[in-house]
Amino acid sequence: MIREATAALLAVPLLLPAAAPVRWELDVMDVPEAHRVSQGENITVAVLDTGVVAEHPEFKGRVSTGPDLIGGGARPGQSYWGAHGTAMASNVLSVAPKARVLSVRVIWDEEDPARERYEQALKNWTETGTADDAYLESQRALAKGIRYAVGQGAEIISMSLGTDEWGAFQPYEEDVAAAVDHALGKGVILLASSGNGGSTSRLDTEANNVVSYPAAYAGVIGVAAMAPGGQRAGFSQVHTYTSISAPGVDIRSALNTGGYEAVHGTSPACALAAGAVALMLSRNPDLSPRQVRDILVRTATKPEDGYTVFLGHGLVNADAAVRAAGVAKGARIEAVPYKGGEYFGKGPVDSPITHPPISRTYMIAGGVGVGVGLLCFAGAFLLIRRRRA
Repeated sequence: MIREATAALLAVPLLLPAAAPVRWELDVMDVPEAHRVSQGENITVAVLDTGVVAEHPEFKGRVSTGPDLIGGGARPGQSYWGAHGTAMASNVLSVAPKARVLSVRVIWDEEDPARERYEQALKNWTETGTADDAYLESQRALAKGIRYAVGQGAEIISMSLGTDEWGAFQPYEEDVAAAVDHALGKGVILLASSGNGGSTSRLDTEANNVVSYPAAYAGVIGVAAMAPGGQRAGFSQVHTYTSISAPGVDIRSALNTGGYEAVHGTSPACALAAGAVALMLSRNPDLSPRQVRDILVRTATKPEDGYTVFLGHGLVNADAAVRAAGVAKGARIEAVPYKGGEYFGKGPVDSPITHPPISRTYMIAGGVGVGVGLLCFAGAFLLIRRRRA
């Protein structure tokens, strides 16, 4: 999430209005139309983030709090506890107002002193190859959070985070990849922000455009950020793991200290997309992760050039996605009986049981040949011994 003014917004536009009305993100995603059919009833979205201030008036009892898996000493009520997570929870619920949010704390807020200590530990690790066990343990928080959310029955996991927040020691983590596979195997839909390092400005210190996990894990829906004019937001990272895009500029979000502010980033884009998925699953809870992704891709508002690495397959259209979800048949995973012939292809040329008799002529000729060979070997052996004598 970015609170400052964004860099110049790049091209690859969608055919959208240039002006940005109040709550433009909901209008451009056709959320009001989708609400006529679904508002996210009976769906739980796990927000893996910095914690959520559940008492904010925005939530009205719709947020439950899970464990703090990252630690670090921060507590609810402090300015650096739950700033990012509270904003993301409000973005999810702005799209799916009747869904529930499960908050699981797996990363630190930007102002958290624990983040500074972590960055120092990272520097030591870079220079010496060793790091404090407490900070190495922080790398496991995301994997634990995914498994916890699955165990609690969450249908959707929203991860508005990336490599810079949790994976600095090792961007690709085997335990996180295994947790993602576990969640997908349970039918849980996972979404992650594509990252905020996509700026082309040399003055932007975050302009790294590195591959960002968990968005880059197979099976996770990577979400890019779109600007009001329909272009990629200038900070949104550019990679092939981006599946779709959602609004990511001037997004009205709840503050952990009360009230609201406008935020920017692929973080709110991911949370808004997760809300749209909640609408889909409320309409049809039998959808598989692959079906959800396919519907989002098929119903998205497409860029002029079709798929691009800037905006993926296009902007999430909540109304079209919900309607498509309503008529889709739930996926069934089962063995399909084989209805073909007795053999694959043409089968064996001869019978697998009988074969023609072996020719006696070949057997006699082979035996004679072996006998002659043995005699020659014996004669050569005797000649060599006589010469030595």
